[in-house]
Order: sequence, then structure tokens, then C-alpha cells
Amino acid sequence: MGRRIAMWVLALMLPLQLAADEANVQGFDSLQEEQRYRELISELRCPKCQNQNIADSNAPISRDMRDAVYRMMQDGASDDDIVGALVDRFGEFVRYNPELDRRTVLLWATPAIAVGTGLLVVAGIVIRSRRRGEQSAELTAEERSRVDQLLADEDRDPRS
Repeated sequence: MGRRIAMWVLALMLPLQLAADEANVQGFDSLQEEQRYRELISELRCPKCQNQNIADSNAPISRDMRDAVYRMMQDGASDDDIVGALVDRFGEFVRYNPELDRRTVLLWATPAIAVGTGLLVVAGIVIRSRRRGEQSAELTAEERSRVDQLLADEDRDPRS
């Protein structure tokens, strides 16, 4: 019985939570500000959730981050200031696209390195197989006589 009451209470509170999140969006003076807000919260990653932005996350930390973005926008902060403040507070992890600097060069270069290495391996295999093909195309006189002997032995075999 207690579980049912708790479920009903939570079910009734869900619209209140959604309304509280939407209150931030409805407080903007223009459509451009609302769009800017939506872009910012979709570019920032939730520190608690794995690979989910703060716009889609229901975690309390994401709600706090959305509120912080809203407050900073109302105070006139630029996008860089907002993202910088959240990075200072939560770390570089909150960015989906970290800036290119000393610490992130390997992160940005890894795909190019992997593709380049793969192409070099494929090229090496192709070149090596072509060289082997050219070398093994001709039979030596000894190999030819051995093949002829094997074929002659097969013709003489009574089982066939």
C-alpha cells in the first residue's frame, strides 16, 4: 500500500519537475536567446551520466547546470564565459568538443593516426603480396621435374 502511495506521489510530482525545467526556457526575452540556451545545454555533457548532454539528462547535477547556464545568460555572460565557468567547476569532461591544446592533441590526432597506420599496413601487405607473386610465378627446372614426376606417378597409381 505504501509503495502505491509513493508511486502516485512521484507520478504527480513529475509534471511539476518538467514545468520547473520549462520555466527557465520561457523566461527569455527573444527566440534567439532561447535558441542560444538550447544550443549551450546541448553542447555540455552531464558529469554524472555517460555520454548524455545536460539538455536530455534528468540528473540533479544537470538541472543545476541548466540553471547555472540560465542565470549566467540573464547576467549577460557570453557563451565562452558560460562554458568556461562550467569547465572550471566540473572539468574538461563537460565539453563534447574539447579545445585543441597540449593536453588534447593526442585526443584530436588519434583518428588520423589510426587511419594512417591502417593505410600503411594495407599498403605493406599489398606490396609484399605483389613481390611474392612475381617471385613465385616461374617454376625452377627442379620444381618442374618434381611436378612432372608427381603427375606421372598419379597416372600409374592403380587406385585411380
